Amino acid sequence: MAGQLRKMRVMRGAPTRARRLTRAIVYAVVMAIPIAVLAYLVRTQFGPLIGLDQDVSTAATDATRSHDGIHSFAQTWEQLSQPWVMYALVGVPACVFAWARLHLRTRALWALATMATGWLVAALLKLAVQRARPVVEDPFAVHHGYSFPSGHATNNAIVVTAVLLLLRPALSSTARSTALVLGVIWVLLTCADRLLMGAHYLSDVTAGVLLGVGLCAASYAGYVGWSPPTPNDTPSKEAADDDAHQVA
Repeated sequence: MAGQLRKMRVMRGAPTRARRLTRAIVYAVVMAIPIAVLAYLVRTQFGPLIGLDQDVSTAATDATRSHDGIHSFAQTWEQLSQPWVMYALVGVPACVFAWARLHLRTRALWALATMATGWLVAALLKLAVQRARPVVEDPFAVHHGYSFPSGHATNNAIVVTAVLLLLRPALSSTARSTALVLGVIWVLLTCADRLLMGAHYLSDVTAGVLLGVGLCAASYAGYVGWSPPTPNDTPSKEAADDDAHQVA
């Protein structure tokens, strides 16, 4: 009898796995298209985009140079939003908390894997596009490495999105909404900071946010609803939580 039940679960699970894979592929394609278009336009030096990027960069850095308060805020935020800081102080601790206290272990593993993958994809994309940093007149900061996409924007978007999804089953509706608003504000301030500091162009931070949020969405679409088999072959509470929040 137990064997028949297991067989029935496997038969029901096959379409679920197919749907998860299909969702993940669709999300990944939707994410990849605008990023690929931006990368192509940057590589080919598409005039309107390059002009817009330069105008926004000039206006932002002029504002930073002209206002000590903006300059001080931008310098402080640049340090707070360093990718390693976000992973060390937010991403990894959230995963440990979800694993140890909330018993959301597969979600914690999913979040860790997604964050690591996102960091790697962003680094590889920088090497592929090889866009130079903005040239700022009378520079007030020095930034190394390539510009597209913004590492700060990408990794902050990844950490914020992954943590929101990771903790979703443990949060009330009000807490989810509050966390979402705070996360959006954090990512937008990080994007603004990269422009104010003359570290990136507008298209760099745009691609970074698209990559960070899109990669997490695609990864979560492939993960949600999955759980490893349990010894007694019964669904875990974590699997039930995932099933209750299926990605449309």
